[in-house]
Amino acid sequence: MDLKKLITDVPNFPQEGILFRDMSPLLRNPEAMHYVSHNLVNGVDLSQVQYFAGIESRGFILAAHLAATHGKGFMPIRKAGKLPPPTRRLSYALEYGTAEIELPVGGGKIMIVDDVLATGGTLQAAIDLSTMAGYTVQAVAVLVNLTFLNQMKFNGKEVFSLVQY
Repeated sequence: MDLKKLITDVPNFPQEGILFRDMSPLLRNPEAMHYVSHNLVNGVDLSQVQYFAGIESRGFILAAHLAATHGKGFMPIRKAGKLPPPTRRLSYALEYGTAEIELPVGGGKIMIVDDVLATGGTLQAAIDLSTMAGYTVQAVAVLVNLTFLNQMKFNGKEVFSLVQY
């Protein structure tokens, strides 16, 4: 399935000079969502995953859908101040600013999911934060990898994605 046909380019969003890849049309397509939910986990031993952790906000959609499809739990990796304690919090640099994310303290094996991998700051922060909060990151996947902006690896392999630009 050619998912690129369902991802819209939005120039100069959220600020001048950024080309935003909008997955909203893909979300409206049931066949595409079925494809994503079954193929974003390629190569992952799901018996070793208890939770799908989605990065706010579009990562929530994908991770929650994966959790429901595969009979696992869902955990939100949220912007700071949005989750009740106890949480762990981590500040990090974005391609156009800084941010802070948090995750409930706990334990278990997780797969981190997000919509787009740009420079890798948010995804790396989510990996680091998950470990700090007591989780073991088993796998990482994104819907779209902007490969021209990063060389990010997880466990020595390129971050898995279904669409590359």
